[in-house]
Amino acid sequence: MEKYFAHPSAIIDPDCIIGEGTKIWHFSHIMSFCEIGKNVNIGQNVVISPKVKIGEGTKIQNNVSVYTGVECEKNVFLGPSCVFTNVINPRSFIERKQEFKKTLVREGASIGANATIVCGHVLGKFCLIGAGAVIREDVEDYACMVGNPAKKIGYVGEYGHRLCFNKEGIAIEKESNFQYMLTCEGVKRIK
Repeated sequence: MEKYFAHPSAIIDPDCIIGEGTKIWHFSHIMSFCEIGKNVNIGQNVVISPKVKIGEGTKIQNNVSVYTGVECEKNVFLGPSCVFTNVINPRSFIERKQEFKKTLVREGASIGANATIVCGHVLGKFCLIGAGAVIREDVEDYACMVGNPAKKIGYVGEYGHRLCFNKEGIAIEKESNFQYMLTCEGVKRIK
């Protein structure tokens, strides 16, 4: 007996590993050799291409395309209709599957609705990608990115609130009361 839920209209190809407590909703397609962790929620009309890895606790909203070469660590949020690419210069008449570039979405990252993630980059832990943003470079941990092309407008904490650093480079996130330090190497949680 399966330990995950799949709506009758979902298609799950052979040789997938799907964790306990995961839910796969209407008209979604999970292709062969995917690894999906525990307690993942996959909304309707989602495509997860072969060999994609999705970490536990991740939430994938409706109409998302996650292409081969993408790996999401645990507790990632993929907003409605966001999309990943996997080839830099696609052409319909040239097969470039040998040129797929890896994209890594680190733990706790959130990607807003309709954002596009150009392949070959790392999205840092707990970063926040704004709705409609186009990511064309690596993203720092805790960075808040908006626009096309996306630009960093500041930092957010693990609960997604904007961080305001004092003159010593310390910020306390409202709601969580977590403390963060801003250094020349980026933001790190300190308490």
